[in-house]
Amino acid sequence: MDLRQTKTSTLQTLRGALDTGAMRRVRRTLDSLHPSEIARLLESLPLAERQIVWDLLDSEYSGEVLVELAEEVRNGVIERMGDAELVAAAEGMDLDDLADLLIDLPEAVTREVLTSLDQADRERLRAVLAYDEDSAGGLMDPTTISVRPDVPLEVVLRYLRMQGEIPEGTDSVFVVDRHERYLGILRFSSLLTSDPELPVSDIMDKDVPAIAVDTPDVEVSRLFEDRDLISAAVVDAGGRLIGRITVDDVVDVIREEAEHSIMSAAGLDEEDDLFAPVLTSARRRAVWLGINLATAFLAAWVVGLFQSTIDKVVLLAVLMPVVPSMGGVAGTQSLTIITRALALGQIETSNAISVLKKELSVGLINGMAWALIVSIVTLAWFKTPEIGAIVAAALMVNMIVAATAGYSLPLLMRRLGWDPALGGGVVLTTITDVVGYGVFLGLGALFLL
Repeated sequence: MDLRQTKTSTLQTLRGALDTGAMRRVRRTLDSLHPSEIARLLESLPLAERQIVWDLLDSEYSGEVLVELAEEVRNGVIERMGDAELVAAAEGMDLDDLADLLIDLPEAVTREVLTSLDQADRERLRAVLAYDEDSAGGLMDPTTISVRPDVPLEVVLRYLRMQGEIPEGTDSVFVVDRHERYLGILRFSSLLTSDPELPVSDIMDKDVPAIAVDTPDVEVSRLFEDRDLISAAVVDAGGRLIGRITVDDVVDVIREEAEHSIMSAAGLDEEDDLFAPVLTSARRRAVWLGINLATAFLAAWVVGLFQSTIDKVVLLAVLMPVVPSMGGVAGTQSLTIITRALALGQIETSNAISVLKKELSVGLINGMAWALIVSIVTLAWFKTPEIGAIVAAALMVNMIVAATAGYSLPLLMRRLGWDPALGGGVVLTTITDVVGYGVFLGLGALFLL
């Protein structure tokens, strides 16, 4: 059974237990799950059932579950929790997770949580909260283990044993100088298999670069992917070690970016609650529906300019949807490819013209090929060569325009500081509809009347 089937089975088991009132069974199911799995299940439950399940959750794990929830779902759960319950949920959490949670907690609860921490943890937490949550500083855990390069490995081993426990996800020790400037890493595998009398400097890896604290989280995830990292040091502007990022934090960023790309294409927010009130969801979706309606009226206005042409040559009305439809698909292909390339950092000034030439060439080749096919089908269908030629010409023009728009829109939106994934499809559809209808009907008016 794969992971998706397991999740579905667990959800069905939980729903069945709720329906029959078997609360002990619900509690046992929750106790067997990881906090992230509980969070996904809560997001899959209607509001009433979600509250029942939350009340049955062991308070020891409630803070970890809150962090894993989508923002809107988390805010809804927090609203129904008392201050004492929120403070209890925050106890014992890792500082990086606690920093994510504190952003959404009431001010009074935040103060109480900060007061409950010792001075060192309080300062570390404030350091994390000072950075943008979408940066390396916002992702990092300020709890690190570091050693000096001149220390023997035997001393490092004794030091680690004295710690009692090490931070979760630790696969190496960071090496720093006496000013806490990052020098490299000492991997546990090297530490455990090397001569204990050797100094750290002999076996440390100096080729693993640290991540600047202001690096965007998307760039951090790319670095982890490119270098197959499990953890990485975070340094300030002076190169001093201030925290670490582990692969579990990066996986969250990758998932959020994937959800963002999918949802933004429809003008939605990946943090929206699936079971939000109907009026709330309807209001959110109405915005982009209204924008789409306005663009549809623009396309209708262009068609209306050629009303007399359509009245005289009825065949144009039959074939009219072909040109904008083909252009829309071709443009969406280019838009998706360029948006992805921007997200991966594959487009720069040095190769932008080459990418444009490639997209125009693809549009031209596809335009010529499909124009030929459409003209042949039109000729066989209506026995009118003029109509076939007009459709073919309009299709070629719109395919090239669509490729150009699909390439240009993400770059323009990025330059303006907008998210290329948000609303690009609506603008693209407007362009291909207006150009498609305008060129097709314009050529019909020019050559058939």
